[in-house]
Amino acid sequence: MARNRKNQTGVRFGPAIAAFALCMAIGGAGLGYVWQKDQIHDLGQRIRKLEQDLEKARRDNKQAADQLAFLASPRNLENRVRELNLGLVQPEPRQILRLWDAPHLTLPDGGERRTAMHDDSLAD
Repeated sequence: MARNRKNQTGVRFGPAIAAFALCMAIGGAGLGYVWQKDQIHDLGQRIRKLEQDLEKARRDNKQAADQLAFLASPRNLENRVRELNLGLVQPEPRQILRLWDAPHLTLPDGGERRTAMHDDSLAD
């Protein structure tokens, strides 16, 4: 004899568990989506900050290079020598010693040696 559903005394947990699992899956997916968007936003902020730091470093580097070029310019150096009364002057041509690079010399042991020679015709 077939039993009627009304006569069943047990409580059915299957549909409740399935609904709970579905809610957890949807909630987990939503939570994961929000977390991922937050991570993307944080990484974007960090990248923007690093790009700003890089741009500032480039500006500072250019400013330092410009300042070095100005301080090392012959005109500026001459002015500083005059300001500080150092008494420095240009050397005379006979005071200049020029070094010439010699060709490679092959040594008896098979090695090579480079030498520097000076031009005796310029030295007095």
